[in-house]
Amino acid sequence: MARKKVDSVNTPEDEEIDYSLNDVLLRGRVSQAATTKELPSGDKVVEFRLIVTRDVREGVDTLDIAAWSAKVRKVALSLREDEWVEISGSVHRRFWQAPSGVASRWQIEADEILRL
Repeated sequence: MARKKVDSVNTPEDEEIDYSLNDVLLRGRVSQAATTKELPSGDKVVEFRLIVTRDVREGVDTLDIAAWSAKVRKVALSLREDEWVEISGSVHRRFWQAPSGVASRWQIEADEILRL
């Protein structure tokens, strides 16, 4: 992921520097086989859930993972339930029109999926 290099010497005084970063690295177990969804636009996305342990006393989190590129979709579709993987990507909030109005959810957009 390329980031713009900030040179504080040449940055105008009135220009705000953006230090934000949206990089995620997760390791966990696949909860069940991935599924392919075709959107009204014709785009395809493969989705699955990742189980990540928080702490022995605190339990687990189950996170929604989305694979958009053809390469990452192919890997996601080959994953098996309970398989350990490492996901690198970023957090995204998706919006859509539901019968009750605008709905949204957070998900991790996978840039890379590695088997452990």
